[in-house]
Amino acid sequence: MSDLKYQMLTILGPTASGKTTVGAHAAQMLDGEVISADSRQVYRGMDLGTGKDYADYTVDGIQIPYHLIDIVDAGYEYNVFEYQNDFLNVHADVCSRGKFPVLCGGSGLYLEAVLKNYRLIQVPLNEDLRTELESKNLVELTEILKSYKTVLHNNSDIETKKRAIRAIEIEAYLVDNPEVDRKMPELNSLVVGVKYDRLSRRRRITERLTQRLDEGMLSEVQTLLDSGLTPEQLTYYGLEYKYLTLHLTGELTFDEMFRGLETAIHQFAKRQMTWFRRMERQGTQIHWLDGYMPLPEKLERIKDWLSR
Repeated sequence: MSDLKYQMLTILGPTASGKTTVGAHAAQMLDGEVISADSRQVYRGMDLGTGKDYADYTVDGIQIPYHLIDIVDAGYEYNVFEYQNDFLNVHADVCSRGKFPVLCGGSGLYLEAVLKNYRLIQVPLNEDLRTELESKNLVELTEILKSYKTVLHNNSDIETKKRAIRAIEIEAYLVDNPEVDRKMPELNSLVVGVKYDRLSRRRRITERLTQRLDEGMLSEVQTLLDSGLTPEQLTYYGLEYKYLTLHLTGELTFDEMFRGLETAIHQFAKRQMTWFRRMERQGTQIHWLDGYMPLPEKLERIKDWLSR
């Protein structure tokens, strides 16, 4: 397809929307490779809980290359700055081999870090500052963060003490140090979203949660605990890892865990859609595909949009 007006294809959508399947098939159609934009699939050993659907990357018996999955060990705190840098390296490699990049994921901050040309900066650990902040409670940390940022656009920064301390650490560094400016390349990307209606999305989430528990998601979390990760470290990753850890440590019954996690994933999917709608309001054009549309029709739509 040499007549394409775009340099990249982005496939986004909330959890359980089937975006990975669409992304992999689109990559095959375009002689391309998939670059993940998922903030949790970067971790090794966190497979079922993060929804790594490896089978989706095999299309008609052909393995579609994918990147930025399984690149760091569980327990490490990967961040958007590292993602930007890793994306740049992978994108350059994919393009140098004449392959078409297909960005695919549901982590809004990671997607925008690429699509909005965010500037890059690495923020080192500040042990003295961390020690000073450790005695503060979350309310106090939130106020300190607000002293740097009047408006908190990312509420996940104040979900836990650990996240709040890191957010303060980053803001303090930015005050004291000039930014290392490594800009993203100018990427003209077609952005395609995949979504279901709300009731269908809820049903798919519940069915997928049940399936992954049947496939051994509890055992996966227990293995991570047995490997030396603390309950606090696993809780940091949220959703499945938070609730399954609380169950395995005896704080929740299985039913309490299931119902709490089910509700949390529904709320997460809703927040993802809110983020995507905000992207649209701020100028990102998203071409939406109905999840129920047959896959061949989805691919034809994408092909048409890419060439139009």
